[in-house]
Amino acid sequence: IPDRRGKALDGLKVLDFMWVMAGPAGSRVLADYGANIVRIDSEARMDTARTLFPFHDDEGLPDNSALYSNMNANKRGLSLDLNNPKAIEVVHDLVQWADVVLESFSPKGMRGFGLGYESLRKIKPDLVMASSCIMGQTGPYTELAGYGTMAAAISGFLEPTGWPDRGPSGPFGAYTDYISSRYLVACVMAAVEHHRATGQGQYLDFSQGEASMQQLAPLLLDWSVNERMWERRGNRDDVFAPHGVFPSTGDDEWVAIAVCDDNQWQALCELAGTSGLKDLTVEQRRTRQDELKELVSNWTSSQSNNEVMQQCIAAGIPAHQVQNSRHALIDPQLKHRNHFIEVGHPTQGRTTIENTRFIMSRTPAVVTYGGPTWGEHNWEILTEELGYDPDRIADLAIAEVLG
Repeated sequence: IPDRRGKALDGLKVLDFMWVMAGPAGSRVLADYGANIVRIDSEARMDTARTLFPFHDDEGLPDNSALYSNMNANKRGLSLDLNNPKAIEVVHDLVQWADVVLESFSPKGMRGFGLGYESLRKIKPDLVMASSCIMGQTGPYTELAGYGTMAAAISGFLEPTGWPDRGPSGPFGAYTDYISSRYLVACVMAAVEHHRATGQGQYLDFSQGEASMQQLAPLLLDWSVNERMWERRGNRDDVFAPHGVFPSTGDDEWVAIAVCDDNQWQALCELAGTSGLKDLTVEQRRTRQDELKELVSNWTSSQSNNEVMQQCIAAGIPAHQVQNSRHALIDPQLKHRNHFIEVGHPTQGRTTIENTRFIMSRTPAVVTYGGPTWGEHNWEILTEELGYDPDRIADLAIAEVLG
């Protein structure tokens, strides 16, 4: 197959109203592969991501958020106060320009601005539009506004996660943000492909909670078929034993070990000096997990997590240090994959962001700059994409549209 020139999504024009993380993480993928994305931002409704740490030089300024820069890399920014009627006129011109419109407000958000799909399709009948919110555009939860923490709770991620003697703890952070954005990309690309084949537009009512719920399919199936409820069990597994996170030397340093078969158990016994237990079957190991956890912990706690990891891997036992930020930045696998990269930034000069999550051989991602600062590309977008002359842009500025 001959190499293609350019980027996979060259020529795809996207008007992006996404904010915080779940939505922007999806459109960021489109930007990585060449989509021309105009990201709408406003001081009147500041993107929450701009207020979240870590900040460059620990200064909590809107243009300093590493999270915002990471989620919006390769996008161009246009500042518009959508509460201003003249801003809506600009949006209408951008809709005519765009192939795809993306938004992640609560369902009443776009309708409140007069920018719902039914209104926009009158401007552009073949428009592809996706609305990504917590639980979708219809139903009793339709007006529920919030973050992935709520979607994770509603979708069922919190109840089975934690320790049996404590309340639910849930997986890290706004968990559905990390899952749903990947499915959003697939849905949008399917709609774009359908448009390319038929010329027809589409409206995608995308529920972050429902998209993420499929990750719990085994638990849902177990209840549906067996009426068996998943119970919190910490880091333990239904089959593998020992299976957990064990202490190592250092301040809050840990190592994860998963024994998957008898051979691995026997190898771990040799390493830990507990060879008298190497003939335990998996059933016996599961019933004695408290005892085995203590024995394994006695061995791991006298070494660094890296030393334990290397010994286990050499013996064929799945294990890895539990990585914090410092570990991740020097992780050899992530370095090999070029996961963290330095890119240009208009106020910081250079900043570190994450690279694309997957590698396409013939049309690789090209990531060259971090997220836009306030109104960074206003002039460029209004003149080059919409053809506005300087007088019209001046009028918009005087009318406080560009804010």
